[in-house]
This record gives sequence, C-alpha cells and structure tokens, in this order.
Amino acid sequence: MDFWTIIGRLVLAFVMGGLVGWEREQEDKPAGLRTMILVSTGSALFVLVNLEVVASVVGVVEVDAVRIIAGIAQGVGFLGAGTIFVGRGTVHGLTTAAAIWAMSAVGTACGFGVWQIALAGTLLTFVALRLLGPVSMRIGDRWERMRAPGECEED
Repeated sequence: MDFWTIIGRLVLAFVMGGLVGWEREQEDKPAGLRTMILVSTGSALFVLVNLEVVASVVGVVEVDAVRIIAGIAQGVGFLGAGTIFVGRGTVHGLTTAAAIWAMSAVGTACGFGVWQIALAGTLLTFVALRLLGPVSMRIGDRWERMRAPGECEED
C-alpha cells in the first residue's frame, strides 16, 4: 500500500472520529473530541499495521484479519466500560461507551479502506447521538408521566 493511501485512511478516521467527538463535546460528555479521534484513528492504525505486516509475510505466515477486528472490538470495549457508572439507581455513560465502540468500528473500516461503510457508520452514529437524544428524552418523559404514582389504578 502506498504512503498516500495510508495517510488518506488515517485522515479519514481522524475526521470521522472528530465529527462524532465534536457532538459529544457539545453535549459536555467526558469522552469528547480527542477521545473519539484517538479511538477512531487508533483503530485504523491497528488495521493498517496488520495489513502491512500481512503484505510483508505473504506465504510465510497465515494471518486472519478477522482476529484483528475482534481484538479491537474487545479492547475498546474495556475502554468504553470505564465510562459507565451507576449512581442513585441509574446508569450513566452507556451512550458514551457505545459511541466509543462505534467509532472504533469506523476507524477499523477506514483502515481497511472501506470508506463507504465508515461514512455510513459515522453519519448514523452522529444522527443517533445528536438527533435521537432529544427524541429519547421526550419518550422517557412521557413514559415517566404514564407511570407516575396516583395516575394509574391497579385492580
């Protein structure tokens, strides 16, 4: 793979991670711009290193590229788990953890050069975070009002 292809894939991962990270910063979340950029770019780096190593040892060592994806998903899962905590009976940080995990997949896609998948994943992640947040809050508020004490009679 030539140098500019590698640079292009890393820049793509950086930009897409930055887009989702910007959204997280706007919502004042702990894993924001830099975290999402680092997760996405780091995932792309793992893939690119894997591709270069495989290319240099073709015929010498058999390498399963799926294992690198599994390793990234598991490793980033631990990173995301660090953002989840329970306080006063509610769970916090679950969406941030999911965003970290999704951006690792986007970085992985960038590393493999499947930018269409990376772009679609970034846009859908952005929509889920930016546009669906207010919708889910409204749904939650309505659900809480429906379950409010004194409003529902049980037989």
